[in-house]
Amino acid sequence: MSYGRAPRRRFTLLAAPAAAVALALTLTACGGDGNKAGGGGNTNFVTGSGGISTVAKADRVAAPKLDGETLDGKQLDVADYKGKVVVLNVWGSWCAPCRAEAQHFARVAKETKDQDVQFVGINTRDAQKGPAQAFEKEYGIPYPSLFDPNGELLLRFPKGTLRPQAIPSTVVLDKDGKIAARYLTALDSEKLHKMIDPLIAEK
Repeated sequence: MSYGRAPRRRFTLLAAPAAAVALALTLTACGGDGNKAGGGGNTNFVTGSGGISTVAKADRVAAPKLDGETLDGKQLDVADYKGKVVVLNVWGSWCAPCRAEAQHFARVAKETKDQDVQFVGINTRDAQKGPAQAFEKEYGIPYPSLFDPNGELLLRFPKGTLRPQAIPSTVVLDKDGKIAARYLTALDSEKLHKMIDPLIAEK
């Protein structure tokens, strides 16, 4: 699916580890088909007709450590939200699909706030915080975003799992902090609820 002008861009990484460069070159900027799940090798996830990839509860693996500084200068560790469903959205202020989905994320974050759901953004490929902060203000984003300009947090997702592979990407963790669902392009409110609601209902 294409959203306006969506050139294939690459990270500019100075003195980055070879692994970081390798992942950076595989990330598709602002586009990609949400129905192409990727992952390679033996995986335990399936992709439904709506493009949402899910993992059965028994087959889920723990999310990597995702921590660092937020856009407002605070320290955040996603592990502190264990016991809640955590919605991780990878985005950039320069990304047209990210702008298209932002209003939906803001709305659903507010709708699910009292249902043990926590949204966390991962802002990437913005060299400075200013444009990203302006993006959050413009769209009324009510949740924190980790500042990850070089995509280092994305490298922490284990190979063969539902890891982010495009911008935007959305990964949802269950209440045990395990990777449960993923979508690889822009989402609307309806699809967000399709990802989140079954995990809210899990015992």
